[in-house]
Amino acid sequence: MSRLWLITILFVSSPFFLPQAIRAQKPASSGCPEVPREDALPSMCAPPTSELELANVTPVVIALTVPEGTPLRIAIDQRTRLKRPGEAVHGKVVEPIYAFDEAVIPTGSTVTGRVVHINPVPLKTRLLSYAGGNFMPFHKYQVLFDRLTLPDGKVLNIKTVTSPGTAQVVHLVAHKDKQGEEKKKNAAARVTSDAKERTRAEIRSGIEQIESPNLLLRLKRLVYAQSPVHRQFLEKGTRFDAALEEPLGFGDVTRRAIELRAMGTPPATDTLLRARLSATVSSADATRGSTVNAVLTEPIFSPEHLLLLPANALLVGEVQDAKSARKFHRNGELRIAFSRIELPSGAEEAMQGTLEGMQVDRAAHLRMDEEGGTRATSPKTRYLSTGFALVMLAAVSHPDTEHGTTDAAGDADARAGAGISGSRVVGSLISLVARSQTVSLVFGAVGATQSVYSNFLARGKEVTLLEQTPLEIGFAPPHEEANKASSGTRPQ
Repeated sequence: MSRLWLITILFVSSPFFLPQAIRAQKPASSGCPEVPREDALPSMCAPPTSELELANVTPVVIALTVPEGTPLRIAIDQRTRLKRPGEAVHGKVVEPIYAFDEAVIPTGSTVTGRVVHINPVPLKTRLLSYAGGNFMPFHKYQVLFDRLTLPDGKVLNIKTVTSPGTAQVVHLVAHKDKQGEEKKKNAAARVTSDAKERTRAEIRSGIEQIESPNLLLRLKRLVYAQSPVHRQFLEKGTRFDAALEEPLGFGDVTRRAIELRAMGTPPATDTLLRARLSATVSSADATRGSTVNAVLTEPIFSPEHLLLLPANALLVGEVQDAKSARKFHRNGELRIAFSRIELPSGAEEAMQGTLEGMQVDRAAHLRMDEEGGTRATSPKTRYLSTGFALVMLAAVSHPDTEHGTTDAAGDADARAGAGISGSRVVGSLISLVARSQTVSLVFGAVGATQSVYSNFLARGKEVTLLEQTPLEIGFAPPHEEANKASSGTRPQ
């Protein structure tokens, strides 16, 4: 009987003891849906270590796609005469094209196309050209590239919109005080500087892959261009930007999550970011504070080769200063800087980005200062050409007196020089044949007037950075105030 009462008492009291035993086995935090890993505090609600390791090695599939509008930078490797539409054009890619973190179109890839249109020369342009002694003015033309061959032999059909050709491309670099920089550099800064120099060396290597004509050949072509009759060619080394009209896919690639854990982390100070300008910016109409965007063309990695910034990240900046060109040959000035990086995922990172280099047409006559500002310059040959024109005008203004006799026609050398200053080779020939001081004076006066006006009195040149202009931007962390402002608006 006593044993039966004992069993009954234990059965009735078990509901009070059982929950306490169960609670002793559960984690202290009732908000955790699962048992924390053995090396974590109960309040962290972290998954087991085995699951974290699995997440780190889980493959992430990434589509390697070159977006619409990406330019292929092409240099012609064969001299081509512009005679009629349909002429074949052949060139090579001089800068690699990246998708996410991989070069999908390497430097040296072959591109072929054709001349699709040659515009007639307008009547006004022809008349002015004839007056200047050029009886074969150059035509504007359009080239279309439609076939891309990769180094491994794979052929891709592409659709592009091609910019006008640029005969000579120069690589501008901000002129900094090297001695002052060397004094300030510590070991880390020197390493970064060496990396920047290697990057610039790669840029120069790509630029010079299709060799430009040497000085002697350029001089011959200059003389040939001065002749009254000359044919038009696409010279070897002429550059084109062929922007893709449609996205170009290169399949998928897998990356482990651990390989992407650093994405969005700011790179080291003074890292050189290579980008392309999204839209044309000119000192003629730019205003202080205007937005300027650029697209990152090459991914940035950490020293451990972890991806920090993928290709096609957006760099956002603004115009800091702009001065338009004015009369009396005062040239324009433009200064831009970048303040923010936007990843394709939408995340943002504040920065101080200073323009440190760019690739432009030599004929634009641009120069960069030590702070990244760009200004147009006037070639010093303007003093020589104007001085020559004035001297020739003065020479033909006085009759040639020799052996007590006066030659009304003037000195032959002076007549030839006056003709050249007024109408190049044709003017020189006409002046020599006419043997008239009046004719020589007309040519000399036209040449001197044109030279003085265009070189000293006319409006100066604007700074125009065209869409797709390749830029080099020096990265630096933002000021503390800017960093706090950006972190307050950064998407979660």
